[in-house]
Amino acid sequence: MSRSGRPAPSPSSAASSASALPGPGLGLLTALLAALLAAYGPSLGGEFLWDDAGHVTHPGLQSWSGLLRIWFEPGATQQYYPLLHTAFWLEHHLWGDAPLGYRLINLAWHAASAWLIVALLRRLALPGALLAGFIFALHPVAVESVAWITEQKNTLSTLFYLLAALAWLRFEDDRTPSRYARASAWFVAALLTKSVTATLPAALLVLAWWRRGRLTWREDVRPLLPWLVVGAGAGLFTAWFERTGIGAEGSDFALGAVERGLLAGRLVWFYVGTLAWPAQLAFFYPRWAIDASAIWPYLFPAAAFALVSLLAWQARRRRGPLAAALLFGGTVFPALGFVDIYPFVFSYAADHFQYLASISAFAAAAAAGTVLAREANAKLAWFRPRVAAAVVLVTLGLLTWRQAGHYVDNITLYRATLERNPDSWIAHHNLATELAARGEAADALVHARRALALKPDSPEVLNTLADLLARSGRAAEALPLLERALQRQPRYAQAENTRGIALVALERREEAVARFERAIALRPDLAEAHFNLGQVRAERGEFSAALPSFARTVQLQPDHAGAELNWGLALAVLGRWPEARPHFERALVLEPDSAALHQAYGRALLAAALPDEAIGRFREALRLEPGLPGLHHDLATALQLVGRAAEARAHALEASRRP
Repeated sequence: MSRSGRPAPSPSSAASSASALPGPGLGLLTALLAALLAAYGPSLGGEFLWDDAGHVTHPGLQSWSGLLRIWFEPGATQQYYPLLHTAFWLEHHLWGDAPLGYRLINLAWHAASAWLIVALLRRLALPGALLAGFIFALHPVAVESVAWITEQKNTLSTLFYLLAALAWLRFEDDRTPSRYARASAWFVAALLTKSVTATLPAALLVLAWWRRGRLTWREDVRPLLPWLVVGAGAGLFTAWFERTGIGAEGSDFALGAVERGLLAGRLVWFYVGTLAWPAQLAFFYPRWAIDASAIWPYLFPAAAFALVSLLAWQARRRRGPLAAALLFGGTVFPALGFVDIYPFVFSYAADHFQYLASISAFAAAAAAGTVLAREANAKLAWFRPRVAAAVVLVTLGLLTWRQAGHYVDNITLYRATLERNPDSWIAHHNLATELAARGEAADALVHARRALALKPDSPEVLNTLADLLARSGRAAEALPLLERALQRQPRYAQAENTRGIALVALERREEAVARFERAIALRPDLAEAHFNLGQVRAERGEFSAALPSFARTVQLQPDHAGAELNWGLALAVLGRWPEARPHFERALVLEPDSAALHQAYGRALLAAALPDEAIGRFREALRLEPGLPGLHHDLATALQLVGRAAEARAHALEASRRP
């Protein structure tokens, strides 16, 4: 029997009727793309956000050998999703480090998935297929996945997931090996992009039950067994890597079985709520305390169980609602707390966790809404279903436009987050680091202290606050914080590096060298520790010993202008001017507007008996920053050497007027 009580059509007749449905037209596709560009317009010109740098291909992986490492060296990338990082690798070769390219491709994957949803639902002969696709495209809960470059793992894996689902439905038409192979290839592509797509075979079994009212071993279960095994393997590997490679372990993940059940119940309803009322979305949601001794947390799983039981009872007449609930719950299951994932340190909930699961919810809502709208249209002459749908989509588009505006840069994103979640320790922490990078040290300290008050046991927060104090002349206050950080995380390379910085500020350079060396031993790829070690050695006159540190810094971070400059200075002091010059030039390419860099290069040119060239560097520095200390004196010296005494006296006089 069908979900309406009538005899179910055979698979072949269902496929025939589905294929007879009109496909989406070019005009509607154009309208979808235009709507998406408008809705996401505020974010398209934005910068890289938070951990985007950990996903976009870093210099060490940009070569062909780097591509091999992406595939065959787990740990070379932040997560082992080799197809995702191959996409990032290709994108880097297309447009380099321009954020716009990555943002547009994310939007393209999202648009393609929306269109595939329409095709998939039409093949299933579900009412409201076009509406469901547009809701998915324009719903603001998708903004986190689309406007955040890191989440290309979501947009691209969903595209492969939907292609695999469509290919599977085509395989069901004739059961040919070629179609099975094609569907399997798309499924493997999805897994290699993000392992949450391992839920697809279970979803296909739910769809088979919904369409035919039963499951058979031969037709339904057995063909999907390889998918289930491969999917389970991918999921287990990701769970292991989250724990051992990323750090999803420790006190922040110490939940018992009962607490995890309570968390799952609350998360399901939270996600349903944000889909139904997406007005207060946040990048970091509050991290709930799960109290198994209280009564009210049990209401969430109890309500979920009661709803599923009711839908199961009604499934004798209508299978659709239960199928939708199973699809949503099953797809979001990997993020419900039964498996530890690192973002749980910040919050148990995140919009991108339900990006894929939202498809079933939107499909169910669009189908029910379409049926109800048709009935209302038949009874109420004034009711217009298309007008109602347009109102819904415009409202969603406006909410998305507002939400996308938060994803312009980190400071905007974190401030918007704190407006909706003032007690987010990670938002305060990240905002502190951003403000410090922009020279707003006083405000940065305020947010770092607030982060520590909210998360007093966090080594990352302790290190950030200590770094701010050390760089603002309060290194003595920084050391106790770093000791606390290292007590909690003894192998924390960043804290060792910061301790070295504080010791340098306290003129304890011998101890600082040991800290930098310890940081490098813990993390050989920590570019800043290599740079700081080179600096200390150069300050102690150990220029030859400093050279390998600067070389390693540049190898790890090719855009490190400070390392290029100091490398050049060390070579110049050692009398190796022909080797030094290219490093000065490279530093200028990286930071052409740095007056201090032009001045340093000019002084090196002056020491190399090249006063004419030095004058050019000093004049450029003067143009960029007229008040730079010592600049007029440097220029006066160079002018005097080339016999331009009058100009030299003028600059010497100006130098005497300045402190």
